[in-house]
Amino acid sequence: MATQLLIYETAVPVSAGRHRDASVEAADYAFARNVNSVPLMAVEFPHAAPEYAIVFAGAKDEVMPAVILGVRGNENLYLGAQGKWSAKYIPAFVRRYPFVFSTADDGKTFMLCVDEAFAGFNRDARGQRLFAEDGKPTPYVENVLKFLQEYQAQFNRTRAFCSKVKELGLLEPMQAQIAMGSGERLSLGGFWAVNRAKLKALPGDKLAELAKTDELELLYVHVQSMRNFNVLRERLVVVEGGKNETAPAADAAAKAKAPAGKPAKRAAGD
Repeated sequence: MATQLLIYETAVPVSAGRHRDASVEAADYAFARNVNSVPLMAVEFPHAAPEYAIVFAGAKDEVMPAVILGVRGNENLYLGAQGKWSAKYIPAFVRRYPFVFSTADDGKTFMLCVDEAFAGFNRDARGQRLFAEDGKPTPYVENVLKFLQEYQAQFNRTRAFCSKVKELGLLEPMQAQIAMGSGERLSLGGFWAVNRAKLKALPGDKLAELAKTDELELLYVHVQSMRNFNVLRERLVVVEGGKNETAPAADAAAKAKAPAGKPAKRAAGD
């Protein structure tokens, strides 16, 4: 399986043969300590916008939304002490961990995978069992499947949304620059944002189409969320004598592309 996945280290297909005695126990979010952005689905915009800056990340041929978590490379400013998430809303990309879908060779069949490097993964019956004594997936695994199937569906919708935004020529490259009191200067680049003037200048029929699908609202939510770069500055720790630093924004998030196609009906088997 291609580990396109930022926080995943050893994700393997879930099977009764390998995981009959395996359990998953809730743990902290320390696994996300070294990422400064994660992908975001379009349906999450209204939930994420009050607390995060939402951007578009990726290459010119394909972009996807992401939330900015830090300005320095490998720094998550939303991760507090003891691995606690210091925001009310936690992106679905983070919440689905340690599980993820991978695609079979046919590109259509999905397999449920679990990251065995997750701190909460164990074979000591701590937390939620993955399989019952009869070898069938537990209700916990069934709920995980439902969550990931919905995530996959939202991914497909988000990709279509981003394709439309790109075709309309609304995106422009952006760079955030933050000057610290210590003299340290931080730059965050490699991301895209909607140009508000270009959005307002769209023909009436295009605006009406976006409004009909609620995508116009999502675009303005994105634009408003950019104010949260000020929140990032408030969260930054001053490094005395720190060097000027330029970090790629959402570079890793842009690579975290979920597989396309229909969700698997069978994702946990022998």
